[in-house]
Amino acid sequence: MAATSARALKLLSIFGVGATLTAGELASRLGTSVRTVRRDIDTLRDLGYEIEAVRGAGGGYRLGRATRLPPVVFDEDQAVATAVALQTVPAVLSGIRENAARALATLHQAMPARGRLHAEAFTVSSARNYWEFPAPPIDAEAVRAVGSAINRRHLVRLDYTGDREPVTLTLEPHDLVVWAARWYLVAFDPDAGRWRAMRVDRVRPHPPTHTPFDRRDLPHGDPVAFVMTAHDRGDAAAEWPCRGSAVLALPASTVARFAPGGSTVEYDTETTCRLTLGAWSWPGVAGLLLTFDADMTDIEPAGLRQALHSLRARISRGLEPVSSPTTGRGWSPPLRPSTATPR
Repeated sequence: MAATSARALKLLSIFGVGATLTAGELASRLGTSVRTVRRDIDTLRDLGYEIEAVRGAGGGYRLGRATRLPPVVFDEDQAVATAVALQTVPAVLSGIRENAARALATLHQAMPARGRLHAEAFTVSSARNYWEFPAPPIDAEAVRAVGSAINRRHLVRLDYTGDREPVTLTLEPHDLVVWAARWYLVAFDPDAGRWRAMRVDRVRPHPPTHTPFDRRDLPHGDPVAFVMTAHDRGDAAAEWPCRGSAVLALPASTVARFAPGGSTVEYDTETTCRLTLGAWSWPGVAGLLLTFDADMTDIEPAGLRQALHSLRARISRGLEPVSSPTTGRGWSPPLRPSTATPR
């Protein structure tokens, strides 16, 4: 009986990923026979789990959609992943902290001793780094409203506060992307005839429209790549003691992908853009601009220009040959003698 119960729990864990598998595939994973797999499926059905038989090509067995949430079975690695996610999710979603804490406590209580020790080893505390510029925690209801429209392929109507005055838009929502600790909505704007990447923390959804739309082919074929290369995704320059800008001889899409958090990228021409960013000092701003290894023009303000002049002078001095204390001529330190035996 113990072996049967353990095997049934393992089978339920396999079904939990949502795949449709044949009896042969299940038997292979469990290391048992097809006949035993079918008996274990009957056991799960007797316990109230809806195990569906899918006929035809690509058929097999899968876990059905129950009318209520059944007991969930995690293996040890799944439990650890869930525990870590429950601890970190309040940093990006507001209104969910208490529910996440209750879910984590329930998970720990339900786990066997070994699994609990494994999960508790991943206890974490979130701390913000100075170079991180996440958006404020997103309203979970806003994410739910937008995510529901994406899932149902319904138009979404929302108020959006970007760099300009608030606007009301009707969009075809396609994907949600979390990048650099910010949530972005990837949507097509039918009125403007273009794709948008929009900060979800600046979105206020209206009631559902229930109006369907047909999905389009995404730019680059990938919502993440689109967000990373979109220079007008709604980011804002962070507050720093020193903040400057320069026009770089690089396309805006290239700079947008590698610009540090808390910076903004403005389109200038097909091959140039203006990058605005900050740091604790003007040399710090200058150093960040130099990492792009591109020609710079229209550098502002004067403090940033002076910092670049100072850096150039320091680098030039550092590249000068070292003078010999006896001859005054340029010399290089002697090579370390070789320890190899001459042939």
